This record gives sequence, structure tokens and C-alpha cells, in this order.
Amino acid sequence: MNPSLSTIDIYSSVQNSFMKVTVVHYGEIGIKGKNRMFFERKLMNNLKKATGKNVKKSDGRLIIEDHVDPEILRKIPGVEYFGHALKVRPDEITKAVDILLKDRDFETFKVIAKRYDKSFPKTSMDVNKEIGAYIVEKYGKKVSMKDYDLGVYIEICKDSVYVYVDRFSGIGGLPVSSQGKVVSLLSGGIDSPVASFFLMKRGCEVVFIHFFNKTLHTRDSLKKVEKLVDKLTEIQLSSRLYLIPFYEIQREIIARVPSKYRMLIYRRSMMRIANMVAEREGAKGIVTGDDLGQVASQTLDNLNCIYSQSRYPVLPPLLGLDKKEIIEIAKKIGTYEISNLPYEDCCSFMIARHPETRGSPEVLEKIESTISGLDYLEKDALERAEIKQFVYPRR
Repeated sequence: MNPSLSTIDIYSSVQNSFMKVTVVHYGEIGIKGKNRMFFERKLMNNLKKATGKNVKKSDGRLIIEDHVDPEILRKIPGVEYFGHALKVRPDEITKAVDILLKDRDFETFKVIAKRYDKSFPKTSMDVNKEIGAYIVEKYGKKVSMKDYDLGVYIEICKDSVYVYVDRFSGIGGLPVSSQGKVVSLLSGGIDSPVASFFLMKRGCEVVFIHFFNKTLHTRDSLKKVEKLVDKLTEIQLSSRLYLIPFYEIQREIIARVPSKYRMLIYRRSMMRIANMVAEREGAKGIVTGDDLGQVASQTLDNLNCIYSQSRYPVLPPLLGLDKKEIIEIAKKIGTYEISNLPYEDCCSFMIARHPETRGSPEVLEKIESTISGLDYLEKDALERAEIKQFVYPRR
């Protein structure tokens, strides 16, 4: 069950002998074998950073002191699910159940007990039956193995027993920074923030790059990009954004390149600059929001022309998704409404009505050779970049 946030105040009457904790479960980390401790430490560090609370391990789960805001933990990669629990002794389980069920509106329930401490004299099934019978007798409620209103979770560990009724879902995946660093090309549209999210969920720390030109609306567009990075920082907790001026490069391209090739030349140049950022940051890959066939620059031929400019692996996690699927994910992670704000995309500036869809690397290289000092302009653009830092929780 995935409760509403209005249920988190039911613990206000907890006895002094009971400790309020948040029990955090991970999924994929649990099958990492010899590397499991590495991933656990990463997740523990991220949880401590996100909550400001102490975090410890307990029989295959992580325990955070006190009850923490579900909205924080729901966004942390590596968290499969979690619950606001009472930490009690084995002889206090029914007392904890009474506190948790006080003033609760439910008709059916299910007890889900798990015995992680095998020295505990009762089996999980014994605890299920005993606590289930107690609730039926005292509260007059019915047991239901499916479609129950309330789950009562009892986790019996070596150090303590954890009892909770509110179970929240996380996003799973791997802890941020467990897989190294990548650079993401952030356009300001719907796709690239979602692509960045996918790499965070797979354990990468994402460094963002945004290219901009000079127009009357530049400042508003940059504020929008900063809002996107700020929102995504709720997931990875700290971020760096490179705001890279592209107007001088763009001016030279417009002056020397036929309009149907300009978008491809723009993106090839951006890819080369992204590689410079990756080298500076010690990153291991380049992330794009490309969705195969969605626009002219995202045909297989054109993607080959663009990706050929990267010395690092190019990671396009949205390649096989359709727009509807991407929009649904954007809504879930909170970037959709920000992405829908007006902005100006460098790649669509002064291009042909019908851009080239089957680009040739040889043709594009020949065209680029006519742009005097392009490599210098690209290096200069990076040197003039404004670099912004973001942290969460916000200070």
C-alpha cells in the first residue's frame, strides 16, 4: 500500500521507551554480492546528506533515526520502499500495534511479519497469526490476504523489532555516484531532464550543460534551465550546471553553412564541447535526450553524424520510448511543468524548414572545414561558461 502523507502524524503519542525510526529497504543493491557493502555505504551517505539524520545498517535494511519526510526519500535512487516505524523490544509488539492503529479508519488488514533473526523463538507465520488474532479480537477488524485496507509490517531483527503501517514506494535503482560521473546535454525541453533522471537512477552523478544564444528572452530561458537543474538536484542532492554561450559559434555556422545542415553542425559542435567538459570533470559518458525518429536530427543517420564527434560513450536512455511515455515520467519526477515553460532552443535557430534527415559524416566534415577557427571558438565558449552549483536540501 502507498499511503497519503496525511497519515504521518499518528505517532505523536509514542511512548518514551519507543524510538521513532524510518526503515529503508533497497532492492537491486541486495544482489550485488561482494560489492554490496560499497553500494550500501553510498546509499547511507546519500540518505544522511538528504535527511541530516544518522543512518545505520540492520539485517539487510537501513535505519534512519526519527521519521523523515516521505517526499525526500521517495526521490533518492537506491530506495525501494520505506516505512515510518517504531523500534521496540519483542515483548512490546502489541503495544506498538495499539499506538499505530489508534484512530485508524480501516476495515480489513493483513499482518506481514518477517523474521530476520533466526534465533527468535517464533516463526514469521506464528507472529502473523498471533498479531492478526489480537487485532481481530481487540478492534473487530477482518483479515484479508488480498485487497486489504491496512498492512501491519513487523520486521524482527537481531537488535530490535520494527513495526509500521505506512509503507511508501521509492524509485529503486542504484545510489547516485556509485557508477561515476556523466555529462548531460540539457536543452530545456521535456526529454533531456528525463534522460538525466534515468542516469541518476542507474547510479551516475550528472553534470549538466546548457547552450544558449543572445536574444531578448535569454535570461528567462536560463532561469527555466536553472529551475530544471534545481528540481533534478532533489534526486542527486548536488549538481553543477555549465551555461555555455553559443552565439559566436552559431553566427559563424549561419554565415557559412547551408540552412539544411545547420542543426547537425550545431549539435556536432555541442558534442565536442561536451567532451571537453567531460574531460575537465572526469566524467565517463555523455547523456542525450535523443528519442529515435522524433525529430529530424534524431534519425539513425543523423545520430551517427553527431555521436561520431564524441570520444566518450554516448548514452541516450530514451531512444526506444515514445513521447507519451517520456511525458508520463516527466510528470512523475516533477520536470514536466517546468519544461513546458517557454524557452529558446539553440538547435532550432535559423535552420531550414526541412532539415537534412540523412546526414553524411564526410559531407559534414567538409562543411566544417570551411568554418575558420571553429575549434578555437569551441574552446573559447567553454572558457566563458558560467558554472552554477546546486544543493539539496536547499540552504
